[in-house]
Amino acid sequence: MNLPATFRDGGVQFGILVQPRASRNEIAGVQGERLKIRLTSPPVEGAANKSCLKFLAKTFGVSPGRVSLTAGETGRNKTIHIEGLTLSEFQTLLEPFLKSTS
Repeated sequence: MNLPATFRDGGVQFGILVQPRASRNEIAGVQGERLKIRLTSPPVEGAANKSCLKFLAKTFGVSPGRVSLTAGETGRNKTIHIEGLTLSEFQTLLEPFLKSTS
């Protein structure tokens, strides 16, 4: 299963759906055309956004400074940009998480 993503501005851009206040931080598969991410952080004062960016940086093996939120700061639907990843690297790194949730 491939998650819709685009190569833009030297990195990969894709949509996510965030579920705050979960029991643990994890990738929970794909919902629609977005990567579903569960986070333990509450959606208060940007805590979930910060936690999300840090979690994605760790998941994709990049420094936190290369992961940014480009849309959806206050909603559950967000757009993420990871600088320095190609589309094929992104799909390869994501594949184990999608198989484990199928």
